[in-house]
Amino acid sequence: MDHIFLREVRANTLIGWYDWERTALQPVVLDLQIGLPSRTASASDDLIDTIDYDKVVQRLRASLLEQQFLLLEALAEHIARLLLTEFKAPWVSVAVTKPGILQDVGQVGVHIERSQSAV
Repeated sequence: MDHIFLREVRANTLIGWYDWERTALQPVVLDLQIGLPSRTASASDDLIDTIDYDKVVQRLRASLLEQQFLLLEALAEHIARLLLTEFKAPWVSVAVTKPGILQDVGQVGVHIERSQSAV
């Protein structure tokens, strides 16, 4: 199945289990794979036949500024549901990284995969 990917998308949101983590917006880094509803865009060469990744990034950033999460798992689930419902993706793969949160650990994150059957 055809898909688009977006790597190292940076966004800010309120996230964290501990009170000190939720005092200010924190950066998160997203790696996304988004299944395309069809192969039509490959033949038509028309943006209307695919998922506009610029709109995806804008929508995700806006949504994450409006939300707050305790866990990375909940954040990833929110992103997956948004992509499945608003952009009608048949399936998604969402990896969320919270950089610099643990001393001497380069990255902490979670990866989930969801499909329309999970909506």
